[in-house]
Amino acid sequence: MPNGMTIIFEKRNIPVVAVAFAVRNGGINESIPEKGISHFIEHMLYKGTPTRNAKDIAEEIEKKGGELNGFTDEIITAYWCRMPSQHLNVALEVLGDMIKNPLFDKNELEKERKVIFEEIKMRKDNPQIYVLDNIQRELYNGTLGENLIGTYETMKKIDRNKIIKKFKTIYEPNNMILGVVGDANFEQIVEFAKKNFGNLKGKVPKINFGTKNNSTIEKRKGIDQANLIFAYHVPLSNNKKSYAAEVLGTLMAGGMSSRLFSEIREKRNLAYSVKGESNINKFFAYNLIYVGTTKENVKLVKQLILEEFKKVARGLSEDELNQVKEQLIGNYNISMESSQSQLVNLLLYEISGNALEFYDFAKNISSVKLKDVKKLASNIKGKNYSFLALVPEN
Repeated sequence: MPNGMTIIFEKRNIPVVAVAFAVRNGGINESIPEKGISHFIEHMLYKGTPTRNAKDIAEEIEKKGGELNGFTDEIITAYWCRMPSQHLNVALEVLGDMIKNPLFDKNELEKERKVIFEEIKMRKDNPQIYVLDNIQRELYNGTLGENLIGTYETMKKIDRNKIIKKFKTIYEPNNMILGVVGDANFEQIVEFAKKNFGNLKGKVPKINFGTKNNSTIEKRKGIDQANLIFAYHVPLSNNKKSYAAEVLGTLMAGGMSSRLFSEIREKRNLAYSVKGESNINKFFAYNLIYVGTTKENVKLVKQLILEEFKKVARGLSEDELNQVKEQLIGNYNISMESSQSQLVNLLLYEISGNALEFYDFAKNISSVKLKDVKKLASNIKGKNYSFLALVPEN
């Protein structure tokens, strides 16, 4: 758009529409003393505008059969709803009002601060969530090594003035993406954006961070299971997603047919949960493997993970590689079934470069070479990985 806003639209012929306003800002754009402010702003945008209170916002969406939510990530903050398509105008108007006109009421802000304190406690008390939240501190220095939700200390210091200043700096059209997936009229969407958003320019801070490989074992009373994460950096080529890394991550821990699920759970019965995730964008990239096991088996599980990477580096076959490619492409096709999931996919690809690249996923996965996957696996040795385990104290 002339004002810098990006509009993404995918037409679908079912009577549902998913709508989101997103900003190109998240935890990666925060200084350490303000860690958690993007997430705090996300919470506050649901608390009211001059013409709608929090109940009005929820009711206008939900009473039309819709659902409303949002999320904060390292590289994006998004506000979305899914509606019957005849109510597209309601979705645009309510979300647009939230994005443009938040009150940041002082009393509501203090109440929401308490809510976030409870969220911090909840995430800390759940061992699996805790290690997933904190693995980045073993992988990165600087702001990326700090928890996305913030800490008690940072959240206590973030006041209304800081929130308003941050909001005004970032929430302008040139930093925004309006995404719509579903049965909608593109011209209506464009006209809404032209009519309701001006030409002010915002600036998203660029915060430096560095990579590292660190390992930590923490002890905690009152838990029975050891929760561990094995993680490793993957290279980015020309600021594009590393598709070879996605293949390797799925091969190792992508489902019940993966190598590590078979080795750790099925063959040795050392764990119930064995799973992997890839966090790959143009700013940073890593894969992780999560295992829940006993305290006594932590060392063995770590050893089995390292040994499996050696096996892949030495003996991965074209047949197995092609099976994993087919799995990923199948998962990709299934992910597009939900309009809301598709909307999030397109937003994340746009933040990392270009939403159109999402539609080339199958082609890019198919082009991954055997030698590239084996080379990535061969790098996972020595000190080229990070490890975080939360184990029972007794």
